Amino acid sequence: MIAIPAIDLKSGKVVRLRQGNAENSTVYSDDPVQMAQLWERKGAKLLHVVDLDGAFSGKSVHTKIIREIARTLMIPVELGGGLRSLEAIDAALNFGIDRVVLGSAAVSEPRIVEEALRRFSPEKIILGVDARDGKIATHGWQKLTETSLFDFLRHWETLGIRHVIYTDISRDGMLTGPNAEAVLQLAENFSFQIIVSGGIATEADVLQFCRSELTTIEGVILGKALYTKAIDFEHLIRKMEQRQC
Repeated sequence: MIAIPAIDLKSGKVVRLRQGNAENSTVYSDDPVQMAQLWERKGAKLLHVVDLDGAFSGKSVHTKIIREIARTLMIPVELGGGLRSLEAIDAALNFGIDRVVLGSAAVSEPRIVEEALRRFSPEKIILGVDARDGKIATHGWQKLTETSLFDFLRHWETLGIRHVIYTDISRDGMLTGPNAEAVLQLAENFSFQIIVSGGIATEADVLQFCRSELTTIEGVILGKALYTKAIDFEHLIRKMEQRQC
């Protein structure tokens, strides 16, 4: 299991939102590339980048910045936000993104995700599952569907998804702790690799998933807790190494 720093991009800056609300954001850096390099120096093994403006608009907005991040880092970069066509996915993978996160497309245009799995391989495609009260949300978390979380995941598991990012929107950016109960239910009921996102506030929030029986938990995404210094990333990495996560 690994700890994954997040860089959320809005208007060219590194920000964090509260509960996915675009009108409730805090700016943490004017230089996303420099921030990405910082997390790599501190020991990150993977970087999670979200084009928030892309997620809200439906098409990539920060391509130039993201391309520069991918070019300058030695570690893999995964990207989400606004990737709703095969052309956009292909472009991202071709300029150095290691794997892409598809969320809204899996609801509104599932054929794109199905074709992406076939064309680019399940190791390059992550299903972004954003949920509130057990229902799937889309379009930068602005639209709540009637689709059940478990039904949605079961469907995509049968189609070959191997990696899922699960975000509980109600906890994202709130530093209230992750929805551990839901994460454990997913780990017990599905075979794909799970990345936990939303609400991480302390080292304990991360380390609770560092257990030998939780073999399907791939990592935990860290956002606001890092930027507010609630979690010291290098100290967390040492703790995880000690526990052989």
